[in-house]
Amino acid sequence: MIRAVLFDAVGTLIELREPVGESYARTARRHGVEISPWRVEDAFRRVLAQAPPMVFPDAAAGDVPARERDWWREAVRSTFLAADPTRRFRDFEACFLELWQHFSGPGAWTARQGAGALLERLQSTGLRTAVVSNFDTRLPRLLEALGLADLFDAVVLPAQVRAQKPDRAIFAFALNQLGVSAAEALFVGDDAGRDLAGARSAGLRALDVASLATLDALDIANAGVT
Repeated sequence: MIRAVLFDAVGTLIELREPVGESYARTARRHGVEISPWRVEDAFRRVLAQAPPMVFPDAAAGDVPARERDWWREAVRSTFLAADPTRRFRDFEACFLELWQHFSGPGAWTARQGAGALLERLQSTGLRTAVVSNFDTRLPRLLEALGLADLFDAVVLPAQVRAQKPDRAIFAFALNQLGVSAAEALFVGDDAGRDLAGARSAGLRALDVASLATLDALDIANAGVT
């Protein structure tokens, strides 16, 4: 019997209002760099695929947010260099600050269609719910701004566990927070490796969110999970 449903965040519960390349290119233009959105988008994907994990096992808990911000500063710098190494900003720090603030707020994000309705239904039936995300420590404030925060029993991030998906440790931490076993939990995500394979490796059942037309179409009894 399923007693808890756990969710990935970006690409599952929430999504960007526009592609990263569009946001980065528009912001760069305001800081003296003209570069096409598609080049930035391609570079961003390549940089993130090669970036080290945003996990800082040697950092004190209070230092983690600053370390996350530094991680993103390097990712943004590397993205623009990979897109076009000949471009020079008037003030890169000002550009980065604008991007950081943009992606920290609800103006950059929206809840996926059906997210609120599904979470309210799960809550009303007594199921436990959690977010298990590789996002940074800005996520709880984003969920609150999008009206989703009160619909979760736990929000689990690498900053708490010092591990990120697909590491079993982050799934185990979330299950402990919810008071359920892996066999009693379903994970819903969009990434084949980090989300679905990671959850299954930790003993949970898993469902690809792409199989749902909208999130509120999820039917726990007939989800066809594996």
